[in-house]
Amino acid sequence: MSSGQLLQSSGQGTSQSDLHQFIAELLKKAQICINGDQPWDMQLKEQRVLDQAIARGNLGLGEAYMNGEWHAEHLDEFFCRLLRTRMTDNMRPWKLFIHAFAARYLNRQSIRRAWQVGEVHYDLGNDFYAAMLDPRMTYTCGYWENATNLAEAQEAKLDLICRKLELQPGMRVLDIGSGWGSFMSYAAQHYGVKCVGVSISREQVEWAKQRYKDLPLEFRLQDYRQINEKFDRIASVGMFEHVGRKNYRTYMEVAHRCLADDGLFLLHTIGKNLRRSVPDPWINKYIFPNGELPSIGQIGDAVDELFVVEDLHNFGADYDKTLMAWHRNFEAAWPLFSHKLGERFYRMWTYYLLSCAGAFRARDIQLWQWVLSKKGIAGGYRRERI
Repeated sequence: MSSGQLLQSSGQGTSQSDLHQFIAELLKKAQICINGDQPWDMQLKEQRVLDQAIARGNLGLGEAYMNGEWHAEHLDEFFCRLLRTRMTDNMRPWKLFIHAFAARYLNRQSIRRAWQVGEVHYDLGNDFYAAMLDPRMTYTCGYWENATNLAEAQEAKLDLICRKLELQPGMRVLDIGSGWGSFMSYAAQHYGVKCVGVSISREQVEWAKQRYKDLPLEFRLQDYRQINEKFDRIASVGMFEHVGRKNYRTYMEVAHRCLADDGLFLLHTIGKNLRRSVPDPWINKYIFPNGELPSIGQIGDAVDELFVVEDLHNFGADYDKTLMAWHRNFEAAWPLFSHKLGERFYRMWTYYLLSCAGAFRARDIQLWQWVLSKKGIAGGYRRERI
């Protein structure tokens, strides 16, 4: 029986022992054993974990982990090995039909709903993120080509963006999804530009206003769809994951109307390999409400007749290193937050960071930087990498 057939029949008479045997065989193909002695093996404390994984996919598996019902010493490697097999690509737990329908057909990133991720995720507390991130509070993938630590990797990424945008002193730059202002501050300090940033996180905007009050930066609590003014350059670093397939074209139309005719637009985003896949239900519920990863094809459709793709750079493997660095910082700082946030949050955040690290390590998801122009650069675009 195939994995799809077994899952579809899970509520139609298939025995519990058959289901458990199926999962054991699936894991064995990924060189993972149930209650084995390797650090990436799955240690079960409750047998119902396997039933939850079959019925609810990663939502059931993640909630069981949060509840302490299973464990893996190296959770990142557990997910890397599992995802590298690609055996889960076609698994469709029957109880997730409604989630899949909503993701595909409803606009979960409307202007009203777009603010939810700021309130749930980004407004957790600036002190919490300061303990986990680099000194500039950069919450996106670092660039590790020549870096030896997280701070170096993040500054290398910021400088790479500035060079790809060919920034010059006096330029006016828009940052769509400005976060804590790491790109804007770096660009102003090292390239002499003026920046406007928009974010849907009140905590981020207030923090950035205070931190960078002496720089020519303007931080706005604003949805990107409300912007209607011209800029020499546009950057969007780690925000497109919150736009959603129903709004990809609108997003690109906003960037097009706001970019000068001879300008450049850099889009930095996580991406997925499969166009027709739906958002991970556990990540959607607990980490990034209403988030969705785009495929290359979906971005291509969105820029059609609006932009020329000058460059496309994939350094997704670097997100593995970035997430593992964040996890080390999180572990070291946890005693400061344990009383306030509690054990279930600790297991939730651990699952988030390490499952994502494993996914990038398995090349199940990617990190792209796109450089776009309105009409094409005369003579061609000079590619930046190092």
